[in-house]
Amino acid sequence: MSSATKKPAQRPVRPHFSSGPCAKRPGWTPDVLSAALLGRSHRSGPGKARLKEVIDRTRGILGIPEDYRIGIVPASDTGAVEMAMWSLLGARGVDMLAWESFGAGWITDVSKQLKLDDVRMLKAEYGELPDLGQVDPARDVVFTWNGTTSGVRVPNGDWIADDREGLTICDATSAAFAMSLPWDKLDVTTWSWQKVLGGEGAHGMIVLSPRAVERLTSYTPPWPMPKIFRLTKGGELIEGVFKGETINTPSMLCVEDALDTLKWAESIGGAPTLVARSEANLAAVAAWVDQTPWVDFLPSDVTTRSCTSICLVLTEASGLSEEARAGVPKKMSVLLDEEGVAYDINGYRDAPPGLRIWGGATVETSDVEALLPWLDWSYETVKAAL
Repeated sequence: MSSATKKPAQRPVRPHFSSGPCAKRPGWTPDVLSAALLGRSHRSGPGKARLKEVIDRTRGILGIPEDYRIGIVPASDTGAVEMAMWSLLGARGVDMLAWESFGAGWITDVSKQLKLDDVRMLKAEYGELPDLGQVDPARDVVFTWNGTTSGVRVPNGDWIADDREGLTICDATSAAFAMSLPWDKLDVTTWSWQKVLGGEGAHGMIVLSPRAVERLTSYTPPWPMPKIFRLTKGGELIEGVFKGETINTPSMLCVEDALDTLKWAESIGGAPTLVARSEANLAAVAAWVDQTPWVDFLPSDVTTRSCTSICLVLTEASGLSEEARAGVPKKMSVLLDEEGVAYDINGYRDAPPGLRIWGGATVETSDVEALLPWLDWSYETVKAAL
């Protein structure tokens, strides 16, 4: 056996590199859920207090302005984005940005389900961003801050006008808690616990600016509004949603899990530390890519590379045909899974063939560094078998 195909001596302590649900926070055990409010109503005093605590700790960690509303809503980030679009769009034209599968999905919902008349679609291929300069500040805009399936993020919020007339609706599910978000630029922001917090599924978060609240209370969409999307009643905001009075029944086990990770985030220094941890993971991968001819980032622009959903592709320098390169990443991911070294790192099904390594704040950089020699090993092993 050549040295290139010998298994590395060191393994990641935690091989959890899935892009959702993502790695639990370091040191997590099921014991942290022992105080979960089970067998009790979420509408009881203690139940509402737990839900409100999630909201309050989230505001504190992320630095969300006091006049912004924060709510826990059904159906994960998808439910939160749909709630925003169904409740707010239609008052003016909307620019829909898409450079990966989730953004494309929001376009489908707006054009084929809501059937809005005035929709502009600004698209780009996987690995690229659309021209953000084309976004019209007189129109609403819907976009993902970080493309989970393409590994491409917007570099900042400078392209969003301070004096905009339209609303910005931002799907930030793989960005919140790992990237700095400019709250003054965002009118609606959504995410889920199962991304950067490493939480469990089914719960979404939605943040509304005063401008978004004004739209909600002054505009009534022309379509029927499903109960789980209703944020107003009689033209007034349902304030209870933003005080822990959820629209439907939440899992108090998931709530306890979210609280545990929020407390962990506070204990290590809050948002700046979370962002730094994620950026360190990206830096570790980038240093390896610079020295590895067979692999490259899917996004070529350094400023748009995600520090959470890190997407890689095989290069022509691998010496493999395009057809062969397309099949290698899946075989590598299977091999690494069998070795217990990395779980769920094959690229997204609709993305170009490649690897997707989660680098969010709950992932230790030491585990990323331990994984990288295994990527070389799995590549050489699969290539030798072709």
